[in-house]
Amino acid sequence: MSIDTLKTRLRSLPSLKGPFVDWEIDTLPDTPQQAFQYWLNDAIEEGVKEPHAMTLSTVDSDGFPDARVLILKNVDERGWHFAIKANSPKGKQLAENPNVALTFYWPALGRQIRLRGQAVVLPDAECADDFLTRPEGSKISAMASRQSEILESQQELAKSLNDAHIFLSQNPEYIEPGWKVFAVQPRSIEFWQGATDRLHKRVIFSKTADESAWQKQMLWP
Repeated sequence: MSIDTLKTRLRSLPSLKGPFVDWEIDTLPDTPQQAFQYWLNDAIEEGVKEPHAMTLSTVDSDGFPDARVLILKNVDERGWHFAIKANSPKGKQLAENPNVALTFYWPALGRQIRLRGQAVVLPDAECADDFLTRPEGSKISAMASRQSEILESQQELAKSLNDAHIFLSQNPEYIEPGWKVFAVQPRSIEFWQGATDRLHKRVIFSKTADESAWQKQMLWP
């Protein structure tokens, strides 16, 4: 496929065709946590696939951004939670620079949520509980994986998975060392509702000057 053909093909793909639900700023609750749960509930009820999938963006030691899709674990007054291995590339990046961004995108609803803040490790007991309550297969894959290292063969992976399975069956209360749950404490969070006429509606939550409360403001499209 030539570059011109690809360009034409990309231009022909539909985007933001809707119809989308219209809404006003006053319909969003007064805190970003409540507003997020409100929109997440809409996504679940509308049958959006994997509405809890989010993009975590970090920065490496050379200043280059890095991004990958993770699963949201929880949302509370401390922030948006996710779990990782501390020795993974993202874990090492967070150890050097805890400033991150989270992005949720639900194209069926034409909605995007962007959050920026600092990722803070939760207490050891919560990290341990998260690992213990994971499905067995998820525990095994976490134990077996040497994330992002070079894999020499599928046989090497199969052996590591088998070894982890045997070990876990003999040690059901085992907790993977370095398993961490982080909460992203937002400094700002934007709710974006796409529109077919491109006059998108945007609302941003940011902390007041004394950081005692949230303020909610509209942004230009």
